[in-house]
Amino acid sequence: MQTVQTALWIVVMLVVLAILFDFMNGFHDAANSIATVVSTGVLKPGQAVLFAAFFNVIAIFVFHYSVAATVGKGIVQPGIVDTHVVFGALVGAITWNLITWYYGIPSSSSHALIGGIVGAVLAKSGASALISGGILKTVAFIFISPMLGFLLGSMMMVLVAWVFRRARPSRVDKWFRRLQLVSAGAYSLGHGGNDAQKTIGIIWMLLIATGYASVADTAPPTWAVVSCYLAIGAGTMFGGWRIVKTMGQKITKLKPVGGFCAETGGAITLFMATAIGVPVSTTHTITGAIVGVGSVQRASAVRWGVAGNIIWAWIFTIPASAFVAAVAYWVSIQLY
Repeated sequence: MQTVQTALWIVVMLVVLAILFDFMNGFHDAANSIATVVSTGVLKPGQAVLFAAFFNVIAIFVFHYSVAATVGKGIVQPGIVDTHVVFGALVGAITWNLITWYYGIPSSSSHALIGGIVGAVLAKSGASALISGGILKTVAFIFISPMLGFLLGSMMMVLVAWVFRRARPSRVDKWFRRLQLVSAGAYSLGHGGNDAQKTIGIIWMLLIATGYASVADTAPPTWAVVSCYLAIGAGTMFGGWRIVKTMGQKITKLKPVGGFCAETGGAITLFMATAIGVPVSTTHTITGAIVGVGSVQRASAVRWGVAGNIIWAWIFTIPASAFVAAVAYWVSIQLY
């Protein structure tokens, strides 16, 4: 039988593990925010990560807790979550992030976390413990977010090409080097606003399950919010350079005008998803936008083989992280 003090220490350790995941989320997904602005030469890598981290953190003042509520209350039936489930979910997500980071694959930290939650819950109570509405909404945006990013990125590229059709290329390049700072800042803002809330959501889920918060609460604890935004900003500052290379150079060759269009299309998608409380993948979103921009120039400008490998990683993210989470859940049951 656990003592009260032991139970508290388990909660503290799981909160630390969640914040570690949040840091890794920023580290893993830094490429989403900075790949375009680095590959176009608008900012140097060191400048870009500081720039992105700043906007990740100030997103705390911009967005409501809709995504955190979806993760914390909208995926699993009340009363199912316990410390074993949270442990399994976090281990599943962290493991998949490490694997994809090592191989330079821009997979989704968001869907790794959702997959982890699903896997741990299935191992404990089966599919009936999941809330179908929350799961279906998240799964739908695996397809909607890159398609929307593709559509908005390509439309922006067509619009810009038409508006500046008589301008000299050198002048257009000069303008969009400046404008890309605005679009990169907006995308980093959307990245922080959506992704930090996923970790806030799982901490909120843990606190509700262990009695340190109530399901009736309309907002998570302030300390959890501040910790998660700072953690994702710190992770972005360290940057996942293996993935930056894939996102910024291997999919298609970007110029500042293309970077601006991709980031703007991606930012609009993230702002919309965060407003309606969908834990969307920033990786899927910016990848779709980059492919959209490249395809407007010419179909051969996109390295479809690289894009195909990325899509396979997306397909495997939820089942792979779910499997690891289920195993981690079983191990934690044996340990305590």
